[in-house]
Amino acid sequence: MTDHTTRLDHVVLWVRDPIAAAGFYEKAVGLEPVRLAEFSVGEVPFPSVRVNEETILDLMPLAMAERMTMLPGAAESSGHPVNHICLSLPADGFDTLRSRLEEQSVPVTDLSHDSFGARGPARRSFYFRDPDGNVLEARHYD
Repeated sequence: MTDHTTRLDHVVLWVRDPIAAAGFYEKAVGLEPVRLAEFSVGEVPFPSVRVNEETILDLMPLAMAERMTMLPGAAESSGHPVNHICLSLPADGFDTLRSRLEEQSVPVTDLSHDSFGARGPARRSFYFRDPDGNVLEARHYD
């Protein structure tokens, strides 16, 4: 990639069971697992799921919190999920995600309209939680 625009590369989520978390994000959210086989056999420390060609969510085992020494206080961040992560989808993908979550009995909030985001007001949005309590928002602008 030669475009040097600042982009979001990854977000790290603390999870109790990375394999189960990857399964949730694959089956309920529709995100492709990355390095799951390698994690399963102990070759890499965590798996990820792909949001798009440029962005992934790392599924960091909560057990690794004690090793987070790169910055003072980093280990204490474990168990404190971010407020939420927002996934922007096209309208049909938004509807598919909501249906898939409901089919998997994942609770979702009511729809909101015109909430502000990176591209202005979104036509519709809703929130849901992953099995580890991380909150996600789904929205579409078109």
